[in-house]
Amino acid sequence: MGLTALLQDKDLDAGGSAPRETGEYRGATSAARFADPRAEFAALREGCGLYDLGYRAKVSLTGADRIRWLNGMVTNNIRDLAAGNGVYAFLLNPQGHILGDLYAYNRGDSITVDTDRSQLETILATFDHYIIMDDVEVKDFSNEITALGISGPKSRSVLRKAGIAVAELQPLQIADATCTCDCDCVLCTVVRGDVAMESYELWLAPAEVRKTWHALLAAGASPVGYEALEMARIASGIPRYGVDIRERDLPQETEQIRAVNFNKGCYVGQEIVERIRSRGAVHRKFTGFVSNGTIPIAAGTKISVSEKEVGEVTSAASLPLATGERTVALGYIRREFAAPGHEVAIGSVKASVVSLPIPEGAPQRLDELAHRGA
Repeated sequence: MGLTALLQDKDLDAGGSAPRETGEYRGATSAARFADPRAEFAALREGCGLYDLGYRAKVSLTGADRIRWLNGMVTNNIRDLAAGNGVYAFLLNPQGHILGDLYAYNRGDSITVDTDRSQLETILATFDHYIIMDDVEVKDFSNEITALGISGPKSRSVLRKAGIAVAELQPLQIADATCTCDCDCVLCTVVRGDVAMESYELWLAPAEVRKTWHALLAAGASPVGYEALEMARIASGIPRYGVDIRERDLPQETEQIRAVNFNKGCYVGQEIVERIRSRGAVHRKFTGFVSNGTIPIAAGTKISVSEKEVGEVTSAASLPLATGERTVALGYIRREFAAPGHEVAIGSVKASVVSLPIPEGAPQRLDELAHRGA
């Protein structure tokens, strides 16, 4: 498992910004933590957290047929995607099961596909399988570009202080940044994130990543590792492919309807997706759960109601909420038990169902629900 471009830089420790611990994350060796993950989690939600996105892979699609071809491959609408915008989508097999998830950005003369490095091999192989007589060229340029992420309510002010002028972007809009400082500037592309909290990605050459990292730290950002990113992901109710979304899952079960366009026409697996939609909802759904205390909950733990198994946990974390530590879990449950506030048992732990995504101000509401399930 290769190091991200940021960790490959031997001078990263200048200024004391090297991680305390590293590990495998989404297909790359990444920074696990720089300090206390709970303090890093707080920076993401209350200040400005800076993190390495070198575990993301980038694929370029060119050729006259690229838009029509990709539109027939993924669940979202590529045909009507305006230049400078992106969408989130699933890649399915003919049986409608999810082979991977990705973002696709219309760059005008090309499409950039962005996904985890852990999914890259499957996605490239699937693309190759379906290019027959199409004028489409697929190029993996993951080693030519890397990315940094910045999240939190102070993100824009930190970017400005670092000399990176960002236009008012809508979620998943992409644009080249403008430098406003009198220094050796870095050329980068900025992408507005699609999560509830304000976030941006900076796409740039690997040779420029350390300089940009230190400029953002000097502007007030706090370094964040993937342990805190996982805490924030779970608190926001965002499923992760390979953990919360598996190949056996169907799109409607994941509740990620933002990934599916029902009016775009044919694509691989579309018949199954449409059959589910026309015949009614699937029997289970992806949702969240909260319990009092910090009793660890492992992925795969069964969820039950009145000693009857009704679901399973896919990921969980102990989170510092308004009135103390709470365990928040994500997973699948049968729809008849999925109403927010419904009491369940996760193994031996009592918990309550909570709707996703968890909105701002949710810690207080999570605490109330946790007390119901105590």
